[in-house]
Amino acid sequence: MEPLLQDETIVSVSSGTVTSAAAKKTMSTSFLPSAKDLQVSFSHVQLYVDRVESLDVYKKLEDDLNHFHARVSSSASPLTVDDKRRLWEALTGTCPSTQTSFSPHNRDAIKQLMVGFGFRVTGYRIPEEGNDRVTTRSFLVTSRDLSGVQIVVTASASAVNENLTQDDYIHFDVGHLRQFFYHHANRQGIAVLGFAVNDVDIIRRRYQSLHPNLVHSYHSYEKQGGGCAKVLQVFAYYCRDVSSQRDGAAIKQPDKGTLLRFVEVGGDSNGFCILPGLEKLDAVFDSVSQPAYCDHWVSNVFSRTEFISTLEDTLGFTPKVDFNAGVVAAGEAQIESTVTGNSSLFETGDKIEALRDQSQIFLPINNALSKVGHVHGFLEEIGQGVQHVASRVDNLVEFVERCNRIREITGEGFTFLKIPRSYYGILTWEYLEATARIPKDLARSLLEVCERNHVVSIDGAVDLSLERHDISAILDSAEDHCTYEENKEAVVDAILSSRYRNVYALLRHHVSETTYMGIVRNQILVDVQGEDILYQIFTSNILQRNPGEEAPFFEFIQRVCSECQSDNGCPVKIKPGCGGFGIRNFLTLFLSIEVSKAMREAAEAKHRGDDSKSALAQKQVDCFTSQLNDSNPILTEISDAMTDEGRCVSEIEAAILRGEEQEALAWTQRMDAARQRKQEGNEKLMACSAQYEAMMRSIREASE
Repeated sequence: MEPLLQDETIVSVSSGTVTSAAAKKTMSTSFLPSAKDLQVSFSHVQLYVDRVESLDVYKKLEDDLNHFHARVSSSASPLTVDDKRRLWEALTGTCPSTQTSFSPHNRDAIKQLMVGFGFRVTGYRIPEEGNDRVTTRSFLVTSRDLSGVQIVVTASASAVNENLTQDDYIHFDVGHLRQFFYHHANRQGIAVLGFAVNDVDIIRRRYQSLHPNLVHSYHSYEKQGGGCAKVLQVFAYYCRDVSSQRDGAAIKQPDKGTLLRFVEVGGDSNGFCILPGLEKLDAVFDSVSQPAYCDHWVSNVFSRTEFISTLEDTLGFTPKVDFNAGVVAAGEAQIESTVTGNSSLFETGDKIEALRDQSQIFLPINNALSKVGHVHGFLEEIGQGVQHVASRVDNLVEFVERCNRIREITGEGFTFLKIPRSYYGILTWEYLEATARIPKDLARSLLEVCERNHVVSIDGAVDLSLERHDISAILDSAEDHCTYEENKEAVVDAILSSRYRNVYALLRHHVSETTYMGIVRNQILVDVQGEDILYQIFTSNILQRNPGEEAPFFEFIQRVCSECQSDNGCPVKIKPGCGGFGIRNFLTLFLSIEVSKAMREAAEAKHRGDDSKSALAQKQVDCFTSQLNDSNPILTEISDAMTDEGRCVSEIEAAILRGEEQEALAWTQRMDAARQRKQEGNEKLMACSAQYEAMMRSIREASE
């Protein structure tokens, strides 16, 4: 039976209320406060998990991590990975196994965040002796900037009395957890998306009038020192099926899994989480951790358009980017996605201010178009919910490098999605010929030498551990052609640069070779929009009890905003979202999820000795990888057209303000041409997707 909350003050409307789209359109909204007056920013997310440890355990881990990093940084000479493992074992008494691979499932999310990302516990709400109304254990986990990413991790308190009255703070009540688990296939997950707002009553009145069945609860809490905090909670989505009819109109019922939470707090919170009931806790961060800030939060839903419409009705959010049917596909898996959000007025010339700003809300929303693939599997296994949350950092290469190294040392943290090396670049004789400017026969001969000596893998990826002198020695011992000697340096340069040749085509001389190699080694995705750069990476699933289960994940990004100048020579202001959402990386993410799944299945089948299953999975990996390679040049065409289109829109607006109609007309014609190129690119991509859909279907059917 569905668990019930014991709150008698929940503001809700009878399930008999008609909430059909037609009824809402005819409803007068002139009496409602305008959503244009709203100021909304990211605040926090809340994870509901099976269990958490005591506060003492997390403070002990904090101390161990800080001592470890202090010892490493003060070492007179650089320490090897083995040295650092021994140091960690000496400090903690634990030593990770080097014989088994890291398993991301069935882990303590708080420990993962602390070790992997350098986050710390900076707040808590736990049961205390004499207070039996606290029915859960919650910890606030943040990066070193307390006003940035805020993750509240909540689990049921042990030995909760079923007859207890609800928590004084309903958002920490154990009934919330039970309700979420009941409607979320009993899975852990990202249960609440929390926003800071300037006027919660505007949102409450709009939800009550336009989407009353989604309203969950509304409370006002007194603050120490005066004032109050107002908390409105609403269900994020409607159920897929209409549960009943009244007077010929559909009565939509809420999906009682994921919540949206809006918090209004008078006065300054000093950067601490605005969620009432949390106690602040001092924490010490290590010297190498980076602050992180909210960028966008992603949902998987049954009806993308319905969620978009709800957010527009209540918050005034509007679509920003659309990835239409057929554009985002991986083999037989296809989805649609729309990024919706507010229109923040924030702009600045300061990069640090741009990094820290969380006033621009971006909410990408996915729905499945096929009965295969990650989004479909997520919806079928778990139901609607938050797929992942994305956060910004200042230096993504260093952030991921740290996470990978600390995982190797401690056996704790995160792994990331596998990206095929062909995404970054492989060595071919054609590339050698063109880049080193050598004859075709010599290029072929040199590639054969590289293959025989394992400089390159079977798919053409150059070994990342090899240095210049290693490659020179191998080629010198096998090639005595005089043309090679004359072009030796150019040949070695070409072999080394092939490792990141595709990324170099996007970034050119804007980054160093060290950064390029960091991108490749840590499997970071790269995209360019105009002169803005976007770096992205995605963790493996989190909050996953068993391997193979669908689950949410984290994304981290770095937005490198261009340093452009206006016509008068002044720097152009930085606006939120520079670098866009990367259609190239959006498709790569989708493909990478499927590739990682197929690679895992291939490895598991090989381990079991199931050769036929292993061969099938490998064929799927090859198909996805080929689709990624064939899609890349098309994605470049689309990205370039979108960049040109965006510039045209800005130029049209500027020309209109100056009263220059002819110039505005000229830019309009150029914009139309850019849109035509974008449409042609979309059609090419859809054709490519259709081709690989047929190939993947053939692979699947041949195995049945």
